[in-house]
Amino acid sequence: MSARESGRGPVVAIIGGGFSGAATAFHLARLLPAGAAHIVVVEPREGLGYGLAYSTPDPSHRINVPASRMTLISGQDSHFADWLEQTGAIAGDAEAITADGALYPQRRVFGRYVESHLQPFLFGKTIHHFRSAVASAELGGEGYHLTLADGGTLAADALVIATTHPPPTLPLPLRSVAGAAGLVANPYDLGGLQAIGRDDQVLVVGTGLTSADIIATLDRNGHRSRIVALSRHGYRSRSHAVLPGDPIGDFISLPSRSATVMLRRIRATILDAKRRGEDWHPVLDAVRRQGQIIWQALPLDEQRRLVRHLRTLWDVHRFRIAPQVADVLDRRVAEGMLAYRAASIVGAEQVDGRIRVTLRPRRQPTQTTETFDRVVVTTGPAHADIFRTNTAIADLGRMGLVRLDPIGLGLATDSQG
Repeated sequence: MSARESGRGPVVAIIGGGFSGAATAFHLARLLPAGAAHIVVVEPREGLGYGLAYSTPDPSHRINVPASRMTLISGQDSHFADWLEQTGAIAGDAEAITADGALYPQRRVFGRYVESHLQPFLFGKTIHHFRSAVASAELGGEGYHLTLADGGTLAADALVIATTHPPPTLPLPLRSVAGAAGLVANPYDLGGLQAIGRDDQVLVVGTGLTSADIIATLDRNGHRSRIVALSRHGYRSRSHAVLPGDPIGDFISLPSRSATVMLRRIRATILDAKRRGEDWHPVLDAVRRQGQIIWQALPLDEQRRLVRHLRTLWDVHRFRIAPQVADVLDRRVAEGMLAYRAASIVGAEQVDGRIRVTLRPRRQPTQTTETFDRVVVTTGPAHADIFRTNTAIADLGRMGLVRLDPIGLGLATDSQG
């Protein structure tokens, strides 16, 4: 049955019920007059608000910023932290509180927080949850017609894309071992991770946030052998400042039209902050807050240059890890159980049930080979493949309703989203 047959309209269909989809539904329900819209969220998970990020069952996986900086309601910065206090959601989690008093609860707790604020609208039938996925999408004279994975249909007047990131693509040098028992091609494959033995030697391909999560998971599971985390630059995600401060720097009064000029301004601001006893954290916080204006001021060619040359540095400074996870990484490095490498994989083969990889260390002409029991790929989502991996979005693309971002960061959007 189509939702429009309920007699209520217009119908707003939201594809995806993680944080973005749930937040969209919440604010529509909160701000629109009663009965002004029929809000439907299509999400296969049981609860809304969890998505890929906040549905993880692993207690090692924590939010990556303090709870005081996470909220469902803009302008109410302490909304999540207040909810934690009111509900006692972390009463049994002593590890959630760091030495400076900041709260970093387990990630699934944030999912519960979002879900709890949608529940009144779900009970009141203002928001409807279709527990399925969208298999195909069509646009006709009366609006959108969605076919769901369970065979159901949904007619909608407006469509919101709030899907998760596309799955990762296996790096080309590892495709020769695709299907190998020791290869975990998707870092969210819980079964593959649980199959890693305590004494297995592990190569983690990628050194960002997902890599840190995987290492923390293995450590909690009792892994005590060697782990090598590898990426082209070998950069590890940075930790948070010991003492948080206000953002420093103005990069938007006269926004740069050149990526090089912008980088010089940021570096100069960091140097000035250091002279005043500050570190880089508040400067990058200012860049993050002003990021949309900074980005939109750059011509397309300069945006491409920035992504090509600076994205890796930006990612490790912008997307910081929780102190609890940083402690795990630091301890394993100190124990000699974790090493970070700057290298590229140039080949791989199966040898006696293990995986032998050929590596080219950064800025070195020579190659080396190492053998591992398990290889876990954490190279991030394949945004350029979204039309291949999401059939509904591919349908919208064929109709000319969406297109790929020219830089390869996902779907193209304007200033209004």
